[in-house]
Amino acid sequence: SLRARRSEPFPMSDDTLPAAHIKRLVKHKLNELMAGLGPDAKGKTQEGNVQKEALGAFNESAKIFIHYLTATANDICRDGKRQTISVDDVFRAIEELEFGEFTEPLKQSLEGFKKNAAAKTAQRSEREDKKRKAAESKPGDPDDGEGEDDEEEGDDDDDDADDDA
Repeated sequence: SLRARRSEPFPMSDDTLPAAHIKRLVKHKLNELMAGLGPDAKGKTQEGNVQKEALGAFNESAKIFIHYLTATANDICRDGKRQTISVDDVFRAIEELEFGEFTEPLKQSLEGFKKNAAAKTAQRSEREDKKRKAAESKPGDPDDGEGEDDEEEGDDDDDDADDDA
């Protein structure tokens, strides 16, 4: 049951999240918070520091949260008689875990991610179209298939010469 899973401890494991990414996230948020305090006595922007051990604690905490969220989303999915966790299952799990205040910012972030991915796909398609059109406009270009047969025939002649030797 879902309630039983909440009380189970998560085993510590060797599958850590990328430490550099965790550090970047923590430092970004910490600097954002420090900037809100204003400059120090010397007029410089304050920077927060994080101990290496604290970064390890953030890493383990993030893993535990992911495991916890996954277990909850999986229960929601199974209750719906499905085998694949959907984004809606994740949102419902966040609500069930009493992190509802993060649902809306997460949805907005996900929309931004989708738009960014769609824009990148469109740019990639546009580049591929330009390359294809450029290749089609060049007669005798090796990419259009002309000339390749000539090279292969030349290779065959070389092979025949080797066989005669």
